[in-house]
Amino acid sequence: MNRIKEVLDEKGISQTELANMLGKSFNMVNLYATNKVQPPVPVLYQIAELLNIDVRTLLIPNKIKY
Repeated sequence: MNRIKEVLDEKGISQTELANMLGKSFNMVNLYATNKVQPPVPVLYQIAELLNIDVRTLLIPNKIKY
């Protein structure tokens, strides 16, 4: 699971803008943002680089700390 949609909203960047920056279709970025398809790790790193954030910001932790 990823937080791409939430991070895009926080940064004020549209899925269309991200698609253009990545050189991918809007449909593919929409699949990533809605968690229907998980981006490959290299693409996840590319998204993080483009958004100027740590790649871990895009991920939902798999374990919750108590």
